[in-house]
Amino acid sequence: MMSVKRETMQDRLNRWLFKQVDNSALVAFRVIFGLLLACEAFGSIATGMVKRAFIEPKYTFTFIGFDFLEPLPDYWMYVLYCTMGVAGLLVMVGYKYRVAMTYYAITWTYVYLLQKSSYNNHCYLLMLLNYLMIFLPAHKSASIDARVNPGLRKEHMSRWIYIFIITFIWIIYSYASIAKFYPDWIDGSFPRYLMSIRGKEWSLLQETWAHEAIKYFGLLFDLLIVPLLLWKPTRWPAVIASIFFHLFNSIVFKIGIFPYMALSFLLFFFSVENVHKWFVWKKTFYAAGEIIVPKTRNWIIAGTTTFLLVMLLLPLRHWAIPGDVFWTEEGHRLSWRMMLRSRSGYATYTVVDKDSGERTRIRLSDYLSNKQKRAVQSKPDFMWQFAQKLKKEYAKNGQDVAVYVRAKVGINGRRPVPFTDPDIDLADTEWSHWNHHEWILPSPGYTREDD
Repeated sequence: MMSVKRETMQDRLNRWLFKQVDNSALVAFRVIFGLLLACEAFGSIATGMVKRAFIEPKYTFTFIGFDFLEPLPDYWMYVLYCTMGVAGLLVMVGYKYRVAMTYYAITWTYVYLLQKSSYNNHCYLLMLLNYLMIFLPAHKSASIDARVNPGLRKEHMSRWIYIFIITFIWIIYSYASIAKFYPDWIDGSFPRYLMSIRGKEWSLLQETWAHEAIKYFGLLFDLLIVPLLLWKPTRWPAVIASIFFHLFNSIVFKIGIFPYMALSFLLFFFSVENVHKWFVWKKTFYAAGEIIVPKTRNWIIAGTTTFLLVMLLLPLRHWAIPGDVFWTEEGHRLSWRMMLRSRSGYATYTVVDKDSGERTRIRLSDYLSNKQKRAVQSKPDFMWQFAQKLKKEYAKNGQDVAVYVRAKVGINGRRPVPFTDPDIDLADTEWSHWNHHEWILPSPGYTREDD
């Protein structure tokens, strides 16, 4: 009798990860993604964002550690964004795909790190997706590249791409939901305050029932949307909920391309047959289901696993830092903490000449745009960076100065309370991404004046 070879764990893993499936979803996503990249670039020029963020301000606030970055001179930032828009269109049609995608990834990283006054998690997500798309074979069908070079054409891809993308999406949504489990969201006070400042054009959104609906829908949507999309009986209700949720965010919060980018992820939850029939019906459909294990198997598994582990662990870092992240902001960035809080405050910056003792109160409008002024009066990393900038400015005139900040900050509409220790020279302190800063005063908690 012939012995039957027993399937090993590695064989099962290879069958799960490297079974070939039709690549219509990835191809359709590339087309939409490239169009959105172009819209983001050209739209930033049309809406005046480039002018407000890079041309008008005297300073740009980079991510800490990237202070060496400077905006391009004169109107070259417009030229940069125009070339980014063209690169997005090239991604869309799949021409010189990897070159165009790499160019957009590098230039987006540059503008992302260059200024954080307009930071949100969506910009961070776009940066990550840019680099991921470089390595994904999204140009091997329905593209100019595949037409010019028939040897490149493939109508299939490995199943690990589906698994990887869906897992990444699940991590993002899960952390967005988990972060909402804090007092101001649970008691509805933040949704109420958010609608009062961001949804004030809509009288319907000022109703108590609307605040309750936003509270529960926002929390449960983020928590359950991926499982509901994966389960066929609940897929269509989840799709309808997704369309409503993201269009609501687009209309009320005006957050650019992100809602439409999020909707494009729906492509990976439908059957490959349906995606092919609905979006790329002229493309040859692949149904052979071969198992093709590439030579780069181990690199693929190591790279995707490492990336997902980083995405899973990085948002947890604020738990290792003393203090309330909603107050200190330490560990807030890069953590999918979206639409969770609003900060306001006021601060006075006093520069003291260490030799003469002369004190100078800084007039913020002499240095900063209106948006930057709001940031340096409410966000600790901006406070620290502005203190460093002031120290350098005075050093140009041969003065060695200390910079003291007396700031009061209010969270989610609360009355501002003392935030900084006014006796600590911020210009003489170090910044750490992983530790608490002693010049930030303890959180006052979540009580309100009317409680």
